Amino acid sequence: MSRIPDELIEQVRDAADLVGIIGESVELKRTGTDYRGPCPFHGGTHRNFAVVPRKGMYYCYVCHAAGDVFTYLMKRYGMDYPTAVRQVAARVGITIPEQTERAGPDPREPLFAAVAAAQDWFHRQLRESPTAEPARNYLLGREIPLETAGELGLGWAPGGALFLDEMKKLGLAPAVLREAGLTAEREDGRVVPRFRNRITIPIHDLRGRVVAFGGRLIGPGEPKYLNSPESPVFHKGSQLYNLHAAKQAIRRDERALLVEGYFDTLRLVLAGIEGVVAPLGTSLTGEQAQLLTRFTRHVVICYDSDAPGQKAAFRAADECLRAGLRVSVASIPEGKDPDDLVRAQGAAGMQQVVDDALDVLELKLTLLERRGMLSGIEERRAALDRLLPTVRATKDPIQREIYLSTIAERTGVGKEVLAAELERERTLRQAAPPPAAPPEARVQPSAGPSRAASRASGDERSLLFALLASPDWVARARADGVTPDWFDRAEHREIFAALLGSGPGRVLPDGLSHEGELAWSELKESVASFDPERMGDTYEAAREALEARPHFRELDKLMRAIERAPAGAKDDLIKERDRRRAQLSKKYPAAWKRWYARRRGAGSQGRRATE
Repeated sequence: MSRIPDELIEQVRDAADLVGIIGESVELKRTGTDYRGPCPFHGGTHRNFAVVPRKGMYYCYVCHAAGDVFTYLMKRYGMDYPTAVRQVAARVGITIPEQTERAGPDPREPLFAAVAAAQDWFHRQLRESPTAEPARNYLLGREIPLETAGELGLGWAPGGALFLDEMKKLGLAPAVLREAGLTAEREDGRVVPRFRNRITIPIHDLRGRVVAFGGRLIGPGEPKYLNSPESPVFHKGSQLYNLHAAKQAIRRDERALLVEGYFDTLRLVLAGIEGVVAPLGTSLTGEQAQLLTRFTRHVVICYDSDAPGQKAAFRAADECLRAGLRVSVASIPEGKDPDDLVRAQGAAGMQQVVDDALDVLELKLTLLERRGMLSGIEERRAALDRLLPTVRATKDPIQREIYLSTIAERTGVGKEVLAAELERERTLRQAAPPPAAPPEARVQPSAGPSRAASRASGDERSLLFALLASPDWVARARADGVTPDWFDRAEHREIFAALLGSGPGRVLPDGLSHEGELAWSELKESVASFDPERMGDTYEAAREALEARPHFRELDKLMRAIERAPAGAKDDLIKERDRRRAQLSKKYPAAWKRWYARRRGAGSQGRRATE
């Protein structure tokens, strides 16, 4: 029988009616939030057998039989595990496809074992290693004593090569450590531990297995937080921190609390607030929002109170709305984050903030009203540019209708006009053809080009964001010699040429194509979410990437020529390759790192490298 994917098993387990399945053969009576009955395993007559729906488990206080819905069917009726999963799937209407994959051990098992070994070692280092003293002091400063840190699974990754030595003693192969994201290869070929001088925070999958780590740097350096790279067991954009522990509480409370970071999550958990999750060091993705729909229909976003936190909250809200979730945004007091709030006011203070959370559109309207943006003509036009993306993101048609009526009432713009504007933008999107990939990308395997094209398009958008934000950056682009030829996408070339000719502005430039109008609208909506303080870094990174792009495409061609060349003709090509690599790594260091990571990922059977 073929192996059933873990994700599908979790979906079946989450959808199962544990009380209903056990209640078919055991007389259960409700006691509070649990159910009690006689144990079917040791034949008792007293109600010592408990079924706990919020945890998805059963437990006998006499014979200590325990497990989930699959374990129950296996023990009660002698089923094997795959049969139990398939039987429950049939009950809840989930189809398990027949796979051509051969039956046998999970090929990812060595990776799970490597990450588990690393977790155990990191955990012991935090307790025992003298080098962990700064980490222990840091945690004490955040009111997390060592005993509590142990309960949370926190650890310490020391500097140096000690981690490599210890993993070698355990018999873990270097290739497995690398694939699990525990080591990294530097440009000079030297292998080093990925996490060094960092507090480690274990990241679990829905089954509770440690699959990756977040690392908080202790001491000088960058970045402050570092995550494991993508691996066969860890997919950052489709997993949420703490969801394995929070999912039952989220079901029970009929809402999920979404915070920004690891320590915000841990602080709330320590305060007894269980249904809290966080993205994994990045903005919330559509996949992560969709994942939440398996457990609730309502999300309360509790991000930091500063301007970047507010912008991130609204971006996360749009992703949740696209997934069909109802979204509220909690207003954390000025200058605080959830961690600060709970430490100052306890769980009750945080609970009050959550209870007072406003619907995302209502909060936007309130903030715009405070800034006087719902009165003057120009201000109302700018306000609508910030409100309509929320309506556009809303999947629920009834919620969308309510939003349109509310905006019309508060701004004085007719509901029909607002609906027509949304329809016009939708039509533009549908009319726009998909962007063509560069010629070099079209000959590559299908797994790579989409990422490369998306990254290239992102660089173009980032440069345009800067130019839209300020005339200073338009002047800088002129001085740096940026030309329309740097842009692959035709609509981006149009917009760049228009900005270069007239400078930034709110008004749609004349003469843009439909695709150009659509891209302009999307860019204008998104530019407000960019942090002005980071605009310089954004511009420089995008400018370097676009200037370097043709040079790295030529290098890619040379690499392919080396692969195809006969053995006797390779030497000269390899010398030319090394010469170009030396030049490009010196002139375009950031673009070089991206190219190097992409090439290494392509050479590892498509595994993404994010060193």
